Amino acid sequence: MLDESLLDAPEDLARADRRGLLRGAAEAGARVRTAARHATEAGLADLRPDGRPRSVLIAGPGTAATGVADLLGALAGASAPVTRLHPTGVAHAAGALRWTLPGWAGPVDLLLLATTDGTEPGLAVLVEQAYRRGCAVVAVAPERSPLSEAVEGAHGVLVPMAKAPYQEYDESAAAGPGALWALLTPLLVLLDKVGLISAAPDTLQRVADRLDRTAERCGPAIATYSNPAKTLAAELADSLPLIWSEGAGAGPAGRRFAATLAELAGRPALAAELPEALPAHGVLLAGASPRAPTPTTSSATGWKSPRPSGPASSCCATGRPAASPPHRPRANSPSATTRRSANSNRRRAPSWNSSRSSSPSRISLPLTWRWPPEDTVRACSGTPVRPALLPGR
Repeated sequence: MLDESLLDAPEDLARADRRGLLRGAAEAGARVRTAARHATEAGLADLRPDGRPRSVLIAGPGTAATGVADLLGALAGASAPVTRLHPTGVAHAAGALRWTLPGWAGPVDLLLLATTDGTEPGLAVLVEQAYRRGCAVVAVAPERSPLSEAVEGAHGVLVPMAKAPYQEYDESAAAGPGALWALLTPLLVLLDKVGLISAAPDTLQRVADRLDRTAERCGPAIATYSNPAKTLAAELADSLPLIWSEGAGAGPAGRRFAATLAELAGRPALAAELPEALPAHGVLLAGASPRAPTPTTSSATGWKSPRPSGPASSCCATGRPAASPPHRPRANSPSATTRRSANSNRRRAPSWNSSRSSSPSRISLPLTWRWPPEDTVRACSGTPVRPALLPGR
């Protein structure tokens, strides 16, 4: 349960934020600038490649690395295939994860490593495999880590991961708000140099400035009625969010949003892309699949009545049971009092045609979002909501 009184109490909100996530979100813009500077110092800005790589392989643990691979794949598009190497292992621990290069990987392919830890032995073994096959290796990892030594030994390029100026939490366990930008920014500089995407230095500067403006607008001291982040937090409480996106660029942002809710807030969420979102989440919106009515017989009078059937109310999409009126027998039938007692606990699910239109797009669902290309999140009820600190912005 969300204590909404904390939203308008900045001091209490800061005390409840034991992992320093609010500070990490406010420092996201600074980490973009620092990561871009680290990429320049590592020599990525001076690269003069002979041509584009045949494919880009990305490996790394955690949801931050997954988000980086998803975003780079959407940005690269048809320029080159971007493939994430999924880890294997008996547990999600640094020493248990293993990665393997595909059999076709060779000298014309590029291997990217993104990690907030840098102590994974499996990534060091992957670097050795890439060195034996002639793959170029570029890694973004903490400085003076075991992975950095392995990359230097394989004649790869290491970009030190940008740290927050006043970092107070460990990002190796759960990626904080700025970890995505610290891993993504150097790789954007690299792919811009090899010609797969367009990410000029002034573009990254505008991204950092926008993150700063968003942090100011959604800060803990801003009142809830004018704070999109607090408004969104109140709407997400005790609900099952359905995150719908439209377009190749919005899909990774929606999936990253769902992953962040699960990892940092412990809230389940489902993400899908339009137009497949409607058939994928249609049963959740309806509550239950309709069934043919089955006649039941009352033990008191032998009077038969149909069993309630039909889709459940839209409240089921928000995790709350749908309220429906109790089933009542006909008033002019004999022994109505006995039948009313026997059927007092029976519920009838409301029909969509009773008070709402049959079109799902007209149903008022406060927790189903559609992400249009103009980068605006709108609730289905028609109220515009700007995302607060959504990744990929």
